[in-house]
Amino acid sequence: MGDMRWTVLDSPIGEFSVGTDDDAVRGAHFGRVDGASGEPGDAVARLAVAELRAYFAGELTEFTVPVSAPRGSEFERAVWREMTRIPYGETSTYGEVAKAVGDPGGARAVGVACNRNPVPVIVPCHRIVGAGGKLVGFGGGLPRKVTLLEMEASVALRRAWS
Repeated sequence: MGDMRWTVLDSPIGEFSVGTDDDAVRGAHFGRVDGASGEPGDAVARLAVAELRAYFAGELTEFTVPVSAPRGSEFERAVWREMTRIPYGETSTYGEVAKAVGDPGGARAVGVACNRNPVPVIVPCHRIVGAGGKLVGFGGGLPRKVTLLEMEASVALRRAWS
């Protein structure tokens, strides 16, 4: 794993930074990371930025850029893998994710794992909601979560009706 380099792009949820090395996306951050460049400097960064721009434009529903979390417990990694299985434009609850990863009583632990997700948006923690669809918790703030969920729902509906 090489040194992580950060690229910042404008998005509907404000500035969004993506951290890459020569092999994969290793981080993402709401806002500008100190030292982030506006131009992606390597192939992984170029792909990540292109896919993020397409995602925010409603043109991409599934990321293909390689992702590798530099940290996280086995449970957190299981939760992050499960997040990637939640279909675009849909949501799952903390409890449903806990059950899917083998810990039916672990809804709160899923919330902690969501908060520790090193690659938000690409690993879609915004698709996890509270019981009954309640919008709770999001490291980027609830207004960003709402924007992402509304954007995905709108694109999914347009695609289903066309």
